[in-house]
Amino acid sequence: MTKAAKTAPPKDFESATAELERLVAEMESGQLTLEASLAAYKRGMELSAFCQKTLDGAEQQIQILEHGQLKPFDADAGDD
Repeated sequence: MTKAAKTAPPKDFESATAELERLVAEMESGQLTLEASLAAYKRGMELSAFCQKTLDGAEQQIQILEHGQLKPFDADAGDD
């Protein structure tokens, strides 16, 4: 893969998590140079931020049915 391809934004959540899992495996192998480890860490943080943003967006779109009406999902509502 070219350097430009590695830094391109992921096309979707699934491809981002797959790349993130691959990076973690490479880093855990202990075979990367310091420079490669730092690059993998940086890319991993970018992918992690992308995934979190995607999940936040999905959560905002979720609605629940309450007394016959759709209402926005409130993740904190059940934490009492």
